[in-house]
Amino acid sequence: MTTGAAAGRVGIPGAPRRESGRNPQVAGTGAASVTGRTEQTHSETERLMEEIISRGNMMAALSRVVANKGAPGMDNMPVTALKGYLHEHWPRIKEELLAGRYRPQPVLKVEIPKPGGGTRMLGIPTVLDRLIQQAVHQVLSQLFNPGFSAHSYGFMPKRSTHQAVKAAQQYVRSGRRWVVDIDLEKFFDRVNHDILMSLVKRKVKDRRVLKLIDSYLKAGMFAGGIVSPRQEGTPQGGPLSPLLSNILLDELDKELEKRGHTFCRYADDCNIYVATKASGQRVMASITSYLSERLKLTVNQAKSEVNRPWKRTFLGYTMSWHPKARLKVGEKAVTKFKDTLRKICKYGRGWSMARTIKEANPKLRGWVNYFCLAGNTTIFQELDSWFKRKLRAILWRQWKRSHTRANNLIKLGFSSDAAWRFVRNQRGPWATAGKFNMHRLLTNTYFSKLGLISLQEQYLRLARVS
Repeated sequence: MTTGAAAGRVGIPGAPRRESGRNPQVAGTGAASVTGRTEQTHSETERLMEEIISRGNMMAALSRVVANKGAPGMDNMPVTALKGYLHEHWPRIKEELLAGRYRPQPVLKVEIPKPGGGTRMLGIPTVLDRLIQQAVHQVLSQLFNPGFSAHSYGFMPKRSTHQAVKAAQQYVRSGRRWVVDIDLEKFFDRVNHDILMSLVKRKVKDRRVLKLIDSYLKAGMFAGGIVSPRQEGTPQGGPLSPLLSNILLDELDKELEKRGHTFCRYADDCNIYVATKASGQRVMASITSYLSERLKLTVNQAKSEVNRPWKRTFLGYTMSWHPKARLKVGEKAVTKFKDTLRKICKYGRGWSMARTIKEANPKLRGWVNYFCLAGNTTIFQELDSWFKRKLRAILWRQWKRSHTRANNLIKLGFSSDAAWRFVRNQRGPWATAGKFNMHRLLTNTYFSKLGLISLQEQYLRLARVS
């Protein structure tokens, strides 16, 4: 089951059918049109639960959850089992939702390492709760998204990281050559439930929906066989968390707009662009106070700073100091990417070269697609050269014995004497891979024939298209 039509054949028993001509669509974060209306009356927002469990909305949510796959929650139910579960239990679930009695299960606590050190906590809901959250998200996004700031780019339909980075570049080009880089400390873990729910209530009048959202916020955290209660935070991992984070941080956006600031926000990453260092320091102090007093959020002082844009990174990019502020790939992004390729190369010692290249290509393609806004090809050239050297080192390790290495070098064009002299140099794989003779024998064409894509060529192709 991979499409809305397939979900319709499965059916969610007892779900009200929608009127014809009001087909839901789900795209990106699920914030695409569900009702076809951009505004709803007060009476309609008092009956949002009926809209949420309507057949068309549930079918769209089901398709989205199935397409996203994802890991099971604390009940270990896989996405593939959701279809059968709904056949049997949907009438009861629908009745509980309409009566305001539905209670979500605790989320499964998962910690993943962060690139800069430390861990990020995820809360994985059960697949049933992911379905219901997605259905709620699709309806609530129609109420809230139209009112969100144009300076907000995260988890929004038809907005992207590239748009945020380009906007930041334009601010710097216009003369705002200082940035107030604000990092919120453990934002998703520290969201104040009371403040968030008060903001949700501005547009949601259906008490059943409010109760359901509140129950998702307070759902316990399951780890090590123990369920811990939660009084704050909206852990990443559920479909509803991105929308709720935008609802809360839209208050920050509106405050910055009221003060006349130019800024870009992507989720909890917020950069404010100003003309002088002194004004940046004043903004940092006043916004830190606002976040603490009004939204009960803490600014991470160690990671936040007033500095030049070319000394900071935003969404992986930094800039040059020139008036045109050319975009560049941040150093941390390069380091993280190299670490990813190193892991592939480590496993690749036991693979064929063709398989290693096949595993690496999606990573290479995705990275260059994201960083295609960079202003020159130097970094792509350097990474191409570095990765091919890693591949040559893999081959040298795989050949292992001296006679195997000598025979392979002879096959590639070395004379017998030259091959044995090269083998006896007693250098390690990385040093050997950097030798001119290895480059001469294991050429770019050799790797291209095995299917390896070139970061530089991909970048130039994307640059021509744009």
